Amino acid sequence: MVYSCHLTQEQLVEALGMHKTTYTNYEQGKREIPFALVIRLANYYNVSLNYIAGIDKRPAPLYPNRPCPWRGDK
Repeated sequence: MVYSCHLTQEQLVEALGMHKTTYTNYEQGKREIPFALVIRLANYYNVSLNYIAGIDKRPAPLYPNRPCPWRGDK
């Protein structure tokens, strides 16, 4: 999965506006991740969907002028 940017799971689920149990089920493969959430994660981390899907091995920003948490941008 994408870089955590040193976030706890609690911080990430709060930022995504979802329940921790739901996110845990996605992480553990107990539930299928909705595509809408994959898009939200790509936007949140400013990475391509190809990177999240494992097609691209290196992250590339979706929005070049926006800070990238995985690069340490603020």
